Amino acid sequence: MVDQVEISSFDLRYEDCRLKSPRTEKLLLSSILDQGVRDPLQGVDVCSQRILLDGFKRYRCAKKLNIGIVPYVCLGDDEVCGIIDLIRISNVKSLGILEQARLIEELKQTHNMRNSEIAILLEKSKSWVSMRSGIVGEMSEYVRQKVFNGEFPVYSYMYTLRRFIRMNSIKKSEIDEFVKSVTGKHLSIRDIDILANGYFKGSDELREQIRSGNLSWGLGRLKEESKIAGGLSERERTMVKALEIILRYMQRFIAQCNDTGPISNAFAAQANLLSGGIIRQLDIFSTGLRSFHDRTGQT
Repeated sequence: MVDQVEISSFDLRYEDCRLKSPRTEKLLLSSILDQGVRDPLQGVDVCSQRILLDGFKRYRCAKKLNIGIVPYVCLGDDEVCGIIDLIRISNVKSLGILEQARLIEELKQTHNMRNSEIAILLEKSKSWVSMRSGIVGEMSEYVRQKVFNGEFPVYSYMYTLRRFIRMNSIKKSEIDEFVKSVTGKHLSIRDIDILANGYFKGSDELREQIRSGNLSWGLGRLKEESKIAGGLSERERTMVKALEIILRYMQRFIAQCNDTGPISNAFAAQANLLSGGIIRQLDIFSTGLRSFHDRTGQT
């Protein structure tokens, strides 16, 4: 049953669990200006509180247009059941995987539910629930805010950044730095993907240029490298990749080797053994590298 209720009566505690989209809300605002709020908002009524679960974009648009009364459908008087119902019908409604993940997080943290309980109520597997729980755990608070506020594309997070988040050598602070560098720059999803690969796989120089906001330089260089790489054989791509790795780790070692802090006996033993092996290869490596450099310079 659809009721007409005062917009001021809603409890917005779950607003941060839903993704914002300035572009979508702009279109919705125009539609509501012409036709009013046609689709009812949804929530649960618990102890005289009207807790909103679905319809936050319509709510914000109505507030901007000073609409005081909106259509509303109550999903029941139980908060947990309301959230479960919303996730269950998400195949019909536009509830994305990140929104499912945030709502599942709420069930676990606020309502002390276990993955197994949630899986039974949703009629899903434990792995389905665990996977969504894991997504939220991977996100830093900074990245979470940028994604859910619509400032960083969901697609870029799910299919670009998560590849790097899962790499043990990359810290969350590095992910935050990258997101900070590209947010608000009106970049396409493709450009973000190119910059991310350059930032996390490229040289220190390139990474510093991206951090400094020189994105056009970074994109130009990366796109040019991509064109060049496009005509390479598999063996040639492997060689280029090896050279990139050697350069990156040489720069990293040079930056760290002069650290005069205390070291453990175990570290000293392993480091001495490995550095000795490298030293024995240095002359052969240097000769081969110089020959390779001269040969490629003549082509």
